[in-house]
Amino acid sequence: MELPARPGHPYRRALGMAGVVLAGAWLGLLVVGSVRVPVGPMDTSMTLRASLSGGTKINVSPLGALELDTHTAPIRLDVDVEQLDPVRSQALVKHPERISGLQDEVAQDVGRGTLDLAVRSCAAVVVGAGTLGLVVYRRPRRAVAAGGLALALLVTSGATALATWRPGAVLEPRFSGLLTSAPSVVGDARSIVSEFDVYQQELARLVTNVTKLYDATSTLPAYRPDASTLRVLHVSDIHLNPASWKIVASLVEQYAIDVIVDTGDTMDHGSAAENGFLDPIEDLGAPYVWVRGNHDSRTTQRYLERMRDVHVLDEGRAVTVAGVRFAGTGDPTFTPDRSTPAGGDAANRMAGIRLASTLRDQRSAGTPVDIAVVHQPATARETDGTVPMVLAGHYHRQETRTLPLGTRMRLEGSTGGGGLRAVEGKKPDPVEASVLYLDRDTRRLQAWDEIELGGLGLSTAEVSRHLAEENRPGATPPERVP
Repeated sequence: MELPARPGHPYRRALGMAGVVLAGAWLGLLVVGSVRVPVGPMDTSMTLRASLSGGTKINVSPLGALELDTHTAPIRLDVDVEQLDPVRSQALVKHPERISGLQDEVAQDVGRGTLDLAVRSCAAVVVGAGTLGLVVYRRPRRAVAAGGLALALLVTSGATALATWRPGAVLEPRFSGLLTSAPSVVGDARSIVSEFDVYQQELARLVTNVTKLYDATSTLPAYRPDASTLRVLHVSDIHLNPASWKIVASLVEQYAIDVIVDTGDTMDHGSAAENGFLDPIEDLGAPYVWVRGNHDSRTTQRYLERMRDVHVLDEGRAVTVAGVRFAGTGDPTFTPDRSTPAGGDAANRMAGIRLASTLRDQRSAGTPVDIAVVHQPATARETDGTVPMVLAGHYHRQETRTLPLGTRMRLEGSTGGGGLRAVEGKKPDPVEASVLYLDRDTRRLQAWDEIELGGLGLSTAEVSRHLAEENRPGATPPERVP
């Protein structure tokens, strides 16, 4: 007597077919789903990969990788920059005028490569799923069904990617790799904002930067920062970590920094014995603007006031450095021992109120302040509506928000990785800093790069590009704080 089929059997068959389709499509893409594409003077390969988050990843071996949040779909576009072609590179060297047309050439190459990749990927998933279906089921009809379902899955994923496509995502890339490579690979803020508004052109800009970076003999034109952009390096909470000075000096050189702003807690205890730690500041290669944190003492402040090219801000003092007008105040609280609770929110709010009054006076006198500098966010919030931007630290995390009255508050993480105590844990805390790009004429923020190093003893970095809202493609400039 033949037993009836179990009720769950059709579901198991459907799940089995789904497994065959997914595994076969993945294997097909893995084995044959890539194309070699000449992009300008470079040889690259493009591949579609299964992914939960989607997006685009540009691998610039051995320098690092750029990740772009271009779309939301179960497929990711990988672009591997493999090497410079010597013949095409030499042609650029002999005819440097061709550099001006390189971005258009790259855009065309990327477009052709993407089309070839789409065709090859369709074939790859059909062949992969069909072959695996034939091996598993040993029935041609099942194999054809598996191939057809895989093709439908890829087409649906592609349609989803197209529907969620964000061309402006390439304006805010995340770079991971060697710190020295970051400025050239990520590119210049003003150029990216002003010159490009479509994906292929923006991607071409990134690839062009990589082309210039890759030339080991420096015969190709080197990357040059845009002269019309001011660069402010924001550091904070160094906490007596001597490694921080080498990191800051490296960032000053790589990003052509115009001025450094330190929002305090440079020390740990603020004792006179620690003052020698501050001596490297004079050799960092850029003016240094500083406010006192709750771990910095008046002794620390007096020592810095005597140093060359160091501008100490306190009690609303305003200075103009590198064309930018700063004003700030030190933390009214002092906690030389970390076992002492910081507290002091009321005192910090009162310091912020006094600073806001000074900022209004400066504006009335016709010398408006561009950037306010404090240590604690409680102080920073009181300046809302009196200045375009206020910088702070204290919490050892990076954050940017626009306050209710229009002032942008920018918090910096710990450029000292939490100080030497950070090594007491299993993993050192990250070292964080930011490069702020300001318009030279208006001194308003255009974009900023958040830099995160791997902690003490590590040389890799992540650099995330962020645009001010008014600089995003298609954005309407908001009301600005006077």
